[in-house]
Amino acid sequence: MIPTIAVLVIALLSAALMGLAIQRGATCLVAAIDELLNHRRAGRALALAEAAVWVGGLAFLATAAGWLNMTPAAYPVSPVTIAGGVLLGIGAWVNRACVFGAVARIGSGEWAYLATPFGFFLGCALPISVAAPTGAATQLGAGRGSAAIASLFFLLLIWRLAGAIRAPHLGQFLWHPHRATLVIAVAFVATLLSAGAWAYTDALAALAQSMDAMLPLRLAMAAALLSGAIAGGAIAGRLSHGRPRAATMLRCGVGGALMGMGSMLVPGSNDGLILLGLPARLAYAWAAVAVMTLSIIIAMRLSAVTSVAGATNR
Repeated sequence: MIPTIAVLVIALLSAALMGLAIQRGATCLVAAIDELLNHRRAGRALALAEAAVWVGGLAFLATAAGWLNMTPAAYPVSPVTIAGGVLLGIGAWVNRACVFGAVARIGSGEWAYLATPFGFFLGCALPISVAAPTGAATQLGAGRGSAAIASLFFLLLIWRLAGAIRAPHLGQFLWHPHRATLVIAVAFVATLLSAGAWAYTDALAALAQSMDAMLPLRLAMAAALLSGAIAGGAIAGRLSHGRPRAATMLRCGVGGALMGMGSMLVPGSNDGLILLGLPARLAYAWAAVAVMTLSIIIAMRLSAVTSVAGATNR
């Protein structure tokens, strides 16, 4: 199916806006966990959770209006799912950023992180068996669970609108690092309505497996996402002109490859799992995100213990 000009424009603009918001919010699961463990703050973690609620609430409204009719595939929760979640977590820790965080870093001019999507592509290209779906899940935005998410969404919406009304400057309010994740959610739903379920990691996986009829559009959206992130960095004056170090590029490539391998096992990476899998109430997505989070926590704790032991022995 060839997308119309209107669909193409909406999809590309939505992806670019998502990239801009990712860079502005420095959205990253690794950073959220680090903030929680080392600074005892949950701002980034709550922002990611709120983004998932916004996607669920907006999907509920779009489904009720007849604009969205999407039933995501359901996959089994198995040892393979767990292994995929572990690889996603370890890969994100090695990379020092999840797939969201890598986009934010690229947008800030940390060019070594361009190796992350390249490594992700290589990880997806390995001959790894993808789990077969067990069937269709509940329609996105439908069912009792969606109604509960929508209720929470409306409460958050009223709270955010009240804050926007009181804010002296609406632009500064929206582009606060926490609230930028709400823009990500709105842009993500816009891509759902225009181009279907999409995440830039899905585009890389489809390219590696050559199994997506909409691949040209999805790759163009991935390019728009990165362009939006870089534009965000330029606007904020954060772009760096330094040359990336080979060691950092290697680390990012390895981290990306581990995340790519994990995404094939789950299947799915943290961007699609958090923004689509969680609000769609897919059991395998909840399991994978939980395991990924736990793996990052364990890796951080072990790294801290090793660093302390090394410093003591000097």
